[in-house]
Amino acid sequence: MSWLFSWFWDVLSYLNLSYKNAKILFLGLDNAGKTTLLHLLRDGHIHQHQPTGHPTSEELTLGNIRFKAYDLGGHTTARQIWRNYYTTVDAIVFLVDSMDRERFSEAKKELDALLSQEDLAHVPFLILGNKIDGPRAASEQELRDALGLNQTTGKGKNCPSDIRPIELFMCSLVKQMGYGEGFQWLANYLK
Repeated sequence: MSWLFSWFWDVLSYLNLSYKNAKILFLGLDNAGKTTLLHLLRDGHIHQHQPTGHPTSEELTLGNIRFKAYDLGGHTTARQIWRNYYTTVDAIVFLVDSMDRERFSEAKKELDALLSQEDLAHVPFLILGNKIDGPRAASEQELRDALGLNQTTGKGKNCPSDIRPIELFMCSLVKQMGYGEGFQWLANYLK
């Protein structure tokens, strides 16, 4: 499956020779999959990771997007430094563990705080509901309801320029599915 994703991005890159450069923050609560996603995009396979102790960054290329991704951690202390990275950010990728219903309200609180930041008023938000391969995973509608995301941009390419692009994509990093569509959607809104 990952070969298909790589092939697709290679075709996109071939057809569009100009690259988009972006600074993307990977945010969300601890254990949502931020570090796993960063390493999956970098290496193409899953690794076992320790909780993120300090901010890390990687320079990556996906199709026609070159970006510097920042994994800032998601534990309570790490969330206090998120705001230090808002300036000149081009996109936010916010991950939510779709099996951890007990923390949906905490995730909503953090997402709402991000969405209310004036510095991020025009920044597109890709929200990934991760771990859909688990037996207790929430449905897309359940997660939308829990996060208050019932009025999003839509998964198409056309978003009015006067509203912030925001959309939820359900994914499984372990099964390597769903996040590719999310990044394709996000690419439409990177300058």
